[in-house]
Amino acid sequence: MSGPEELRCMLLRGGTSKGAYVLAEDLPAEPAERDDLLLRVMGSPDPRQIDGLGGAHPLTSKVAVVSVSEDPAADIDYLFLQVGVERAEVSDRQNCGNLLAGVGPFAVERGLVEPGRERTSVRIRMLNSGDLAVVSFPTEGGRVVYTGPAEISGVPGTAAPVFVEFPRRSGPLLPTGRARDTVAGTAVTCVDNGMPTVLVAASALDVTGYETPRDLEEDLALADRVRAIRLEAGRLMGLGDVENASVPKVTLLAPPRAGGVVSTRTFIPVRCHTSIGVLGAASVAAGLRVEGGVGRTVARLPERGDRLRIEHPTGFLDIESGLAYGPGGVPEARRTAVVRTARKIFDGTVFPRPAGAAHQP
Repeated sequence: MSGPEELRCMLLRGGTSKGAYVLAEDLPAEPAERDDLLLRVMGSPDPRQIDGLGGAHPLTSKVAVVSVSEDPAADIDYLFLQVGVERAEVSDRQNCGNLLAGVGPFAVERGLVEPGRERTSVRIRMLNSGDLAVVSFPTEGGRVVYTGPAEISGVPGTAAPVFVEFPRRSGPLLPTGRARDTVAGTAVTCVDNGMPTVLVAASALDVTGYETPRDLEEDLALADRVRAIRLEAGRLMGLGDVENASVPKVTLLAPPRAGGVVSTRTFIPVRCHTSIGVLGAASVAAGLRVEGGVGRTVARLPERGDRLRIEHPTGFLDIESGLAYGPGGVPEARRTAVVRTARKIFDGTVFPRPAGAAHQP
């Protein structure tokens, strides 16, 4: 049999996602064996994921692999793996800023990081991209505090605030080198502030941008256009053939309706997000500020300050996003920060479906 019969695992909600958090040392070192094990743990491929931990949606079919970092600039390494729901695929081609909110608490829970008296800050290297983040959260008596007053859209109730800050990235904010491209006959802005994202005015795709995620998913003509844009933009952004990749995301932009700066609908890559990912929002926020980008004709940006409220299908996400211009007028993301919450759901042992067992979806 490939991989162990059982796996130590913690299930946490991080932001508006939910995933299995595991130590790298508890997984097979060989990626193919690791991926086979995680597919069986999550119950994939199966649209219901009835035989595993997955929740039958990309937002709840995620894995965070955590270990002590050898990088002097980081305390913890975090590898994000997106596990396919209906397909036997495990992708490491993107980060996940929502699960990132749970990485610091998990590191304390597993004894990888010494907790502070009242607050703990953990420097995290995201192995998918090499980018760094600092996650800060309350601790007391050597334990993580999960309860608190913070609310985030898309999650019921309140929890302790988790502050996530991203330093300036080394890679280009505009992977194509241009503020605007024409892709599959449509004007777009290709941006990467932690998540490769293609910004498109919803009106350019003959939708309002206020439709429900289900309505957008059921629009087959829209699906074809989004797919064409993704494939062509992926090549332009240096990502190669993205037919079977989860990036780039495509985000539809519409004028705000609830006091924010813009309304969004994001495809991941073909399912429509019920909210918006942290790093997706970081890329959207930075892209909106780019002079000449498609977002400048849609968004209502504040005259001052870095805080932007990004509207999404279940509410909003507030994000601090500042832009600077480097040599030659090249835009760079100066600062990105966001408040998330996380909650430990269970800690124990998961028993994966046996390797080679016949699967009946």
